Amino acid sequence: MTAHTSINGNMGTGGAGIDPESSAILPKIHNALEVVYSPHSNNDARKDAQLFLEDVKNNEKASYYGFHLALDKTQSPVVRHYALSLLEHAIKHKWAEYTREQAAALRNCVLELSQDVSRDDPAYLRNKIALLWAEVAKRSWAGEWMDMDAMLVRLWEVPDSAVHKELVLGILETLSDDIFNGDDAVVAVREGVLSKASVEIFTPAAVLADTFPNRQAGPDVRCGNEGWLARITNLLRQCLAGDVQHNAELRNCTIRALAVFYSLLPWVIPNAVTATECVPVLCEGLRASHIEVQKASLEAVHSLYSRTSFVDKEFLDLVVPLYDRKYVELFRQLFEWSAVDPDDIDDDKYQFSKKLSEVISFLGTYMDRRFNVLPNDSDRIDFQGFLQLLLLITQSRSLVVSIPILVTWTRLLNNRSLGPNIADIPSFIGPLLECCSSRLVRYESLPEDTQDPTFLFLLEDTDTIPERHAFLGNYRRYSSQVIESIVQLKISDAMQHILGQTENVLEHIYDNAPAFDMANYSKTSQPVLRVDAQATVIEAALKGFGKWRASRESRGDPHYEQEIAALEESLESWCNRLLGMKFEDPLIRKRILQLLVAFSVMALDRNPSFMFKVLEHILVTWPATHPDYRVYTDAIKELQTESLVELQRLAVKMPDHLLDVYDQIEAKVNEMIASGTLDEKRQITYQTFLFTIVHRTTRLDQATKAQKLRGFIDPVVAQWQNNSLKQALSSYAGFCELMALDKAQSYLTRKQMQNIPDWGSVELDAEGQALQAELEERQSVLPLRPTKSFLTCSVDKVERDTDPYRVSCALWQDGFPVILPELLNFLNHAHASHTPDNWAGLPPEMRSIVGRVLTDRFWQAGISEGSKDEFYARVLEKKHTLEGLASTIRGTIRFARESCYAIIYCMTRLDVQFYGFSELPGPLAHALLADSFSLSAHQLINVLNLVRYLVDNCPVPLRDHFLPPILAACCQQMDTRINAEWAKLDQQQAVKTGGDALTEEMKAESILRQLTYASVMMVADFLDPARTNTPVSSMEGSANAYYPTLREFCLMNSSIVEPLLLFCTHAIRWRDTRCCGIMLRVFRSIIPDFVTSEPNSSRTKQHIERASIPPDTAAAIREYMSSDVVKACITSIHEAYFVDLQKEFASLIATIVVTYTHLTTTARDVLLSLPNMKQADVDSGIEYMLRKETSSRGQRAVILQLLGDLKGVSVSEMGKLSKSIGMPVTKSPSTKRPVRSKMAQQFMTAPAPNHNGSRPGAPINGQDNGSADNLEGVANLFES
Repeated sequence: MTAHTSINGNMGTGGAGIDPESSAILPKIHNALEVVYSPHSNNDARKDAQLFLEDVKNNEKASYYGFHLALDKTQSPVVRHYALSLLEHAIKHKWAEYTREQAAALRNCVLELSQDVSRDDPAYLRNKIALLWAEVAKRSWAGEWMDMDAMLVRLWEVPDSAVHKELVLGILETLSDDIFNGDDAVVAVREGVLSKASVEIFTPAAVLADTFPNRQAGPDVRCGNEGWLARITNLLRQCLAGDVQHNAELRNCTIRALAVFYSLLPWVIPNAVTATECVPVLCEGLRASHIEVQKASLEAVHSLYSRTSFVDKEFLDLVVPLYDRKYVELFRQLFEWSAVDPDDIDDDKYQFSKKLSEVISFLGTYMDRRFNVLPNDSDRIDFQGFLQLLLLITQSRSLVVSIPILVTWTRLLNNRSLGPNIADIPSFIGPLLECCSSRLVRYESLPEDTQDPTFLFLLEDTDTIPERHAFLGNYRRYSSQVIESIVQLKISDAMQHILGQTENVLEHIYDNAPAFDMANYSKTSQPVLRVDAQATVIEAALKGFGKWRASRESRGDPHYEQEIAALEESLESWCNRLLGMKFEDPLIRKRILQLLVAFSVMALDRNPSFMFKVLEHILVTWPATHPDYRVYTDAIKELQTESLVELQRLAVKMPDHLLDVYDQIEAKVNEMIASGTLDEKRQITYQTFLFTIVHRTTRLDQATKAQKLRGFIDPVVAQWQNNSLKQALSSYAGFCELMALDKAQSYLTRKQMQNIPDWGSVELDAEGQALQAELEERQSVLPLRPTKSFLTCSVDKVERDTDPYRVSCALWQDGFPVILPELLNFLNHAHASHTPDNWAGLPPEMRSIVGRVLTDRFWQAGISEGSKDEFYARVLEKKHTLEGLASTIRGTIRFARESCYAIIYCMTRLDVQFYGFSELPGPLAHALLADSFSLSAHQLINVLNLVRYLVDNCPVPLRDHFLPPILAACCQQMDTRINAEWAKLDQQQAVKTGGDALTEEMKAESILRQLTYASVMMVADFLDPARTNTPVSSMEGSANAYYPTLREFCLMNSSIVEPLLLFCTHAIRWRDTRCCGIMLRVFRSIIPDFVTSEPNSSRTKQHIERASIPPDTAAAIREYMSSDVVKACITSIHEAYFVDLQKEFASLIATIVVTYTHLTTTARDVLLSLPNMKQADVDSGIEYMLRKETSSRGQRAVILQLLGDLKGVSVSEMGKLSKSIGMPVTKSPSTKRPVRSKMAQQFMTAPAPNHNGSRPGAPINGQDNGSADNLEGVANLFES
């Protein structure tokens, strides 16, 4: 490998020596490096030296200096490393400028340096040389450089030189990573040829011929028939046969070989893995006597079996052998060896244990997916041993280790063939049921000083409280699914075990805990948590019971009736014992009540007599509160609220049975109402209970049903016709009088609250307490709560085109015209209350306190001080202070605002009854959005959710009439408000803060991110290309007419699309990676829609007329995309914050350029306007992008290359790679492994809520509760 001359001077060893210019500059390089690394250098000198060293890289002789200094072993390692960085800069930034001869000369320099490596060279220098080889290969291999493989083989075969083998392994690993897993722009442009060449040199020739007999010959790049997979496997076999524990050179070579496998096995041809007998060698690596070798072997095994696409033959060749007894025993021994003590965690072993669990879960998943081809051969498959291994890992005290196998159990037990077989082995099912049941405790509610090993591991494995909550939610979900499956498979035994265990828990609940004491009551005491966990087990069991019953009924089993009767008798007997048990703890009583109702409506739904007992229990049980014990009283209120919820659940699930005793229930309810002891909420709940029975029953004809229901609805509608109410709502001042807000303003003025810094420290006087009571009382005389309650019962869990739905439409059609005008006035005034200038009762100098009065207090996980319970306790303590009064005032306004949201949401569920009002869209948009700018960020989330429901539930034929004013106003408001909030946040973060100010800033940022996410997801949902129209009913319009999809509707309507695109453009500049990434994908999906306004010829004429984007609109949007959107992308690409999204930004620019270039040159002109941008580069890049064979990855690579050196900063380096000329940290194969795997990270994330405005049980207040653990408000704390 002799070097050639002719590039930037004489580079070869046989050249003419160092010229005078070089003689002058080389000492300067030495001096500059000495200044940079000397601890005695001052900052100015060090900065000047760094600038000089950077300038040298741009010198035309830089590669000449680099080669000579790097080759000279007398130079210090620091100098040689800098010299290699000069060569790296030449390869990366000047390669395209070189002639073929110059490129070959530079390549030969790298080859000579590679040949010259020795064990005396520091590892980081050898790694750098391997990197240089890979950089040259990415640019010329399989093109002008065809013999690379032969050169690698020559290096590999250098006698007795492990260091050359390590170098080759480093080169191969880097090439595999960059070609198949990386984002290198150079690779993307040559992706096809490089990937084919890689497959060629890594795979044995015989395997290629056998797997692809008709394969076209690839590039002639290979040397020999063996292939690198076989060479490395043989090397690894030899290394593992040696003493890897004590021989460092052998160990390093082993780890380096395993690192290549880690990169290689996710993409290599599976038949090649089989042919080279790679897997047995990797398993030998797992037995190795050194932990680093074991970890590297496990990483490689994990990378192979995380592949999900093995076909039957590959499954038999690669997966089935690992079910053999010797490997199952190996995995068991490894798992037991890797167990750690939570008080003294050995990190290497613990990480090994987590990764091994994932590997075993992959094998278990394959057993489920390929069970039909699994050999029935006990000599080849240790089935029970494998199940024993799964059980052992599931029982791990670390939930993070356990959860991958827990998911595997859900799959195996649900497998029609495997499930029953496993269920018949008591030695597995019993312990598995016990394990899953014991894990349903709410670990997040345990005290922080808990010493339970599982809790200690949990603290170790989770970084934040929201992450811990999400993980535990997932773990409970999978545990419940396993219990559900076990009960379905072994109904009698499992139910008997679970109920017996529960009875035992309840009978001995206080054995190891203090006796019940109101004064020291805790909502998270051990008895409460134990009962809650056991109740969760039963709830899962009841789901399994339901599935068992459904499957037996569908099969028509003749013994079914006898079996179900015996089961029901046993369950009823157990429930009667439960009903007879007495507990003082309100939360235990609440959980038992939930269980009794669950049994009534699920397992014992054929037994009305038991349900009547539960109903009577609910009606006669109303425990008294004890104001002296605030926590206990709060728990009593929870029990009271749950009683009302469960009552409604009975009415929804069992209306026909309840109809039999309707008259008795009605008499009882009327008696209770007449007694005057019921508050408004309880009275309304009892009435809606009666309403729901009539509404949902199938045993009344429509006329009788309508007559009975009108008796409930007509008085409610009549309240809206009250002249005094209409008069009050005709002005904002009247609204304030109606709600007693005028009195509140007067009181605040007299107290001069603007001069009191701590409102919570000032107790309310008698007048203040009377005012507080009056504010709460005024809510009860308004028609808002009964209207919301009866509407909710009319639409909740009611499907369209059912009898209850038709009854609801008929019931409310005359009421909506009466309610809507006043409802919109309510909403107008509630929103107007957030504008300080509207508080006319306050003098101008006091109006600054309005924001403080109306600011909701929050507990935010990971930000707020103390626990959630402590936060609520602090709020409760201040109920009768000025802070408590402020809370009541904002609660009054919130009650009006959110009641309006809930009523409007319910109205949207009744289709044309609501959407059919021709005059509604404008006033509704005004009421909902005109004053929304004054709402807080978290209050705006509720507005956005309501807008989303308004759009989702709008009948397709009425979109054109109803949606434009609402969507246009919403996009404008969102854009203006969120933009302003991000600008404000940027200003705040520019100023250092601490203490409470920092906490408030963190809260504000958290809520802004939630608002941003809500808005972005709404837009993404509206523009989802997969979203189709709901079928048009006969009530709505012609079923044969073509209507645009919601996406088409938004894009073709200029009043919507303009503010929508403006919002989207601003969204890709907001500093929120998640939201920005979503919006970039949205942009890429809509770009093709504006290519032409010519409709698809296969569509109907009606579609042409209705669904096409007007040509002028399409042209204007193309220009906007090509200019403003491209500029926004370029700006973000060159900001460090967006470094992880650079690919996505480049992809969007590439999509715009490729899609619109034939129609406009604007995007090209924007690129040409950038500093130092050459027209030839832009034009040649666009020409390459437009080729049919260029992949999207290649198109993106062109953009990244064009923008790479803007402002002298490489995109690939920005934010990730330092431009320092210093010595890097030595790269070891293990350092690039993430501490948390992809699977583990998924378990740390809560499942995304499935948003659909018309889904049964959609949140009635227009809110999703997906982030309930993250953000807890006090919205309902002081509700009357």
